[in-house]
Amino acid sequence: MAFMKEDTRKALKLVGLSSTLGLTIVIATFIGLALGLWLDRVFDTSPWLTIIFLLLGIVAGFRNFYRFMSKRAKE
Repeated sequence: MAFMKEDTRKALKLVGLSSTLGLTIVIATFIGLALGLWLDRVFDTSPWLTIIFLLLGIVAGFRNFYRFMSKRAKE
């Protein structure tokens, strides 16, 4: 990567970090959904635990987004 300009290198790094961030939001949401579905089957509480854990997964994903953006704003 010695042949790239510093601005290009920074832009590519930011694109990579942003795509990783998108994946973490999706994965956190999916984990919350899967856990909620499983717990609803175990405890026969459908759909309440699915809704609760789906919302917790979404919150966790966006919390990661907020932390990422706060860290980038400080740089």
